[in-house]
Amino acid sequence: MSTITERPVATTPGGSPAGDVPAGSTVRGSDIGAVVRAYVSLTKPRIVELLLITTVPAMMLAAKGLGSLWLIVVVLVGGSLAAGAANALNCYIDRDIDQLMRRTKRRPLPTHTVAPRNALIFGLTLAVVSVVLMAVFTNWLATAITLGAIAYYDLVYTMWLKRTTSQNTFWGGICGAAPVLIGWAAVTGSLPPAAWALFGLVFFWQMPHFYALAIKYKDDYARAGIPMLPVVASVRRVNLEIVIFSWLTVATSLAAWPAGAEFGLGPIYGITAVVTGAVFLLEAHRLEGRARRGEPLKPMRLFHWSTTYLTILCVAVALDALI
Repeated sequence: MSTITERPVATTPGGSPAGDVPAGSTVRGSDIGAVVRAYVSLTKPRIVELLLITTVPAMMLAAKGLGSLWLIVVVLVGGSLAAGAANALNCYIDRDIDQLMRRTKRRPLPTHTVAPRNALIFGLTLAVVSVVLMAVFTNWLATAITLGAIAYYDLVYTMWLKRTTSQNTFWGGICGAAPVLIGWAAVTGSLPPAAWALFGLVFFWQMPHFYALAIKYKDDYARAGIPMLPVVASVRRVNLEIVIFSWLTVATSLAAWPAGAEFGLGPIYGITAVVTGAVFLLEAHRLEGRARRGEPLKPMRLFHWSTTYLTILCVAVALDALI
């Protein structure tokens, strides 16, 4: 569910895709740049960025302060590689449906900028490097969760759940919330209730976030035969779930306050959770109200605010951990 801006296919002087340069041909700097951009886009950088936003505050709270900068760097690099690996393998597996959707048809595989075999090797290489990095510099728990998240996202979610059930977003949310657990485990080697509270916050948040996006791209998913909830359920049902999961998100964010008190989670986070949570719920109910009245839904308002909401909450976690 990436919102990356894709680029047109780059070609060699002979007209072949830049990702498959014939042996012996001259490769221009612009061709190399196009290939690099294509491989980077396979990792879906915007999704990776969002995952990292949740990782660092969790590590800081677990450390009751800034903690080890070296460890933060290691987990950020390892986490970025792991998320990039999962996304690249997702592009490889989904290459058949990506070419059917307007939102994804310009990704590197549908446009033949990168060959499928190369994308597979690239994704597997990133996965191995990320797991080895975590194993060498963190601990077994953080490493196990990293490996498990990659395997679950690609083998369970992408290959199975995404194509077979309208609850794919719910079950896929486990992977999106895993970086919180990875970061916390890397610091302490354990997962106390505070870590699970933050996990729950990110997990529940993904439903209103991605359902709003799926509403906008409903026709795309239908064209590809993907049973996203907005494709197979009524508008009323979708918006009801958005409201329910928005309330669960805010409730979990408030539950995280006392759960994280022993680690330094205090009034900065608490007040922020109350205020931003109220705005989040307001947007969710506005979307539901527009659907009930038969007005234009404008789901991207909720989508964009949900990203801002999570970012602000994570900043609040980091500030309380520092102060």
